[in-house]
Amino acid sequence: MKLIAGLGNPGREYERTPHNAGFRAVDALCASLGGSWKAEPKWKALVARVSDPAAGQLLLVKPQTFMNLSGESLAPILGFYKIPTADLVVVLDEVNLEPGRIRVRPSGSAGGHNGLKSVAQHLGTQAFARVRIGVGMGHVPGRDLVSRVLGRVEPEDEAAVAAGERLAAEAALCVAARGAEFAMNKYNGPETVGA
Repeated sequence: MKLIAGLGNPGREYERTPHNAGFRAVDALCASLGGSWKAEPKWKALVARVSDPAAGQLLLVKPQTFMNLSGESLAPILGFYKIPTADLVVVLDEVNLEPGRIRVRPSGSAGGHNGLKSVAQHLGTQAFARVRIGVGMGHVPGRDLVSRVLGRVEPEDEAAVAAGERLAAEAALCVAARGAEFAMNKYNGPETVGA
């Protein structure tokens, strides 16, 4: 079994924020595979069990701990199901990518993303795949990063971010089925930008 986790913040007020792009991507994946979310309070998460012909059995997870504590939810789930970190794919937002662009990596640093930092800290490794969804820096000059990621996706970026989320769902499934290197070659090119 492999685990695909989307990072975000629980609660209605955060649903349409750039920071919840990871949640929306795994929602799209869950819907495409006919899954449904189930609350798992012991893990502080929403979980869906699905399967895919190429990727096999998948556990989709949306931690409900708030972004900066995502690792508190994911580490116990991986431990319980004995899923190695090599079989984990984390999907998250990225302000340093233009809206709609995605980037797949087999491992690496958190790059200032507190959700990713929490996951790495609780797992004791950064050796897990991640799919970053470009949400951009926004169009309001001087706006601080927190206001940007916790505000609404700006109207001019909505279509591109939504397309990026769908592409990220596809890419995460590809990582689970074929590996991060294959997915990088397929999805990291300049032509893979949501429109």
